[in-house]
Amino acid sequence: MFRKLLLLLGLVFLVSLTARAQDKVEIFGGYSYMRFDSSPKTNLNGFELSGQYKFADWFGAVADFSGHYGSPFGVGTSVHTFLFGPQVSFPARVSPFAHVLLGGGHFSAAGLTDTSFSAAIGGGIDARVKEGIYWRIFQADYLATNFFGSRQDNARISTGIVFHF
Repeated sequence: MFRKLLLLLGLVFLVSLTARAQDKVEIFGGYSYMRFDSSPKTNLNGFELSGQYKFADWFGAVADFSGHYGSPFGVGTSVHTFLFGPQVSFPARVSPFAHVLLGGGHFSAAGLTDTSFSAAIGGGIDARVKEGIYWRIFQADYLATNFFGSRQDNARISTGIVFHF
């Protein structure tokens, strides 16, 4: 059963590659702020990078990577996430989108590290600057992590540039 499903997904992917190539791939890079739910809560700054392959004008698959850094109380802290999932959007000059992303996160501070399951639910708005270049006005996500067996309910807000190919 699993092999048949995998074969079907592979065929759908190959057929979609032969479709119109314009605006099938989006690459985003920019600044990201995270309100990390630690004790006490901490502000972290960093980056977010993502790539999306669009199977249709309104539906695609996203790979999202981010890194957030800070030094609360003089202790260097970092949180990295690697998330994947579907994204729906309304293709237009000003394009809202929403996604559900699942994957992992890695925490590091004062020699302590942990890796856990992570999930992000959110969305944002992209606005066309010129053909093939968009400004991600904002992306806001609820980002759940579970470091050291304790759940963190984090907020992540990002902005930057999106390239359409």
